[in-house]
Amino acid sequence: MRDHSIAAYPFSAEKVIVHSLRTRLFGLWLLSLAGGVAVAVLLLELYQQSSQAQIERAQAVIARGCDLIRDRYGFFTSHWSGHPADVMDPELRNRLAAVVGLALEHESGVEGGIWQPTAGPLAYAFPTYEGTGPKTDLPAAEKGQIEAVNRQAARDEQPIDRRTTSRAQTLLLHACPLSGPITGLTAWTMTRVNAAPGFLPLLLGLGVLLALLLGIAGWLGRILIVWGRHVRGIEAALASAGSSGMPEVPLTGERELDRIVGALNDAGKRLAVARREADEWAERMSRVERLAGLGRVAAGVAHEIRNPIAAARLQGENGLAGDDTRRRAAIGDMLVQLNRLDALVGELLAMTQRATPRPISVGLADFLADCLARHAAVAADRQVELRLVGAEGTATFDPDMIGRLLDNLLVNAVRHAPTGGHVTVSVERGIDGLTITVEDSGSGVAPELATRLFEPFVTGRPDGTGLGLAIARQLADAHGGRLLLRCAGGARPGQGAAFSLELPCPPS
Repeated sequence: MRDHSIAAYPFSAEKVIVHSLRTRLFGLWLLSLAGGVAVAVLLLELYQQSSQAQIERAQAVIARGCDLIRDRYGFFTSHWSGHPADVMDPELRNRLAAVVGLALEHESGVEGGIWQPTAGPLAYAFPTYEGTGPKTDLPAAEKGQIEAVNRQAARDEQPIDRRTTSRAQTLLLHACPLSGPITGLTAWTMTRVNAAPGFLPLLLGLGVLLALLLGIAGWLGRILIVWGRHVRGIEAALASAGSSGMPEVPLTGERELDRIVGALNDAGKRLAVARREADEWAERMSRVERLAGLGRVAAGVAHEIRNPIAAARLQGENGLAGDDTRRRAAIGDMLVQLNRLDALVGELLAMTQRATPRPISVGLADFLADCLARHAAVAADRQVELRLVGAEGTATFDPDMIGRLLDNLLVNAVRHAPTGGHVTVSVERGIDGLTITVEDSGSGVAPELATRLFEPFVTGRPDGTGLGLAIARQLADAHGGRLLLRCAGGARPGQGAAFSLELPCPPS
């Protein structure tokens, strides 16, 4: 019986399932990552746009404030008469501070003043200051930047903007030149834009999003590891199956996998039952075939033995009834029949005794030439030409056993070749062995015999035992080879039977 155990069929379930599962889960994680990144980018973009919009609005407010200071200063100096006042005059400075205060009194969060490069700050006001009292002192922390932006505006004679950004806020400065009786004056305004109020919630949201992505990655990774371990366990359990069939695969605790495991276990039980039934039927068929074969062999042996025994009995009866000359002739005929019986017994023993090959390296040309030489005399008497084609190199086999096999084939080929015909022995090499073909130019094998030609006592000759080809196939089987009827003949004139011996022996 052929081994149909599970171990004979290697499983790749882990590669198929885990690879597909890994790919899909990894794709799911990538989609989650892409979605998280898209949400994070969108939140950051919204935050930046919100902050930028606030800064742009504040920039417009301080620019308008500087224009208001310039308008108020222009009205203040429109009725100016006499020589330019002294910029160090406290009264002048107070009036300029009032001008600034009036200009910025409706601009929330905006402070400003008037600057001269030589005298420095001439006026400062922050009318919307939300402290306990009015703020009249120039902010010391921003003094350097205020001076720089006013000097640049006075030098370039055009409005100048300056922006300084920190993590907590953005400082905005605007300076514009003032025209009038006092030379070199510039007005300036300043405001602060705090960071957008949603910055901390934004950071918190991004942190939560990152934690979710890491959690999803860890969860999917755990699923891959657990499922991979379970699948490897199932594969190991199936691979450990012997000739008894599929083993009982343990449950994994995973609902989906356990459904597959349950189906496998059920299939294993059904397979075990079917295997037992198949073994029982195979055993029955084997017994039937053995009995049938024994019956055919017994019938063939009885038939083959009965003929020479009957002939010997007839010759003995004739010898008893005749004179000495007749008795001597009868004894000679009886010895011929006994020799025939002895040859039959020898062939039966050769078929029942399984020989063990002793392979050696054999030169094909000399070996096949010797085989043909043993049949040259009979072939010459029948005017049959013996041919040898392609016998080159060496091969490894038992020369005695293969010689007996080829002798059986050559005897049949020479006997069936017509007068003036030929018998060809050809050799073909393959990757793993060689094929020796014996072909004759006779009439071929009768169709009714072709399918049973290698069975014992099957022959197309009345004087044949039908054991030659059966022994020849047995010798081929002993070498791990095959003896086949390649062509039964009769397809076209001059084409007879062709027998091929396939030996799985690589060139030595």
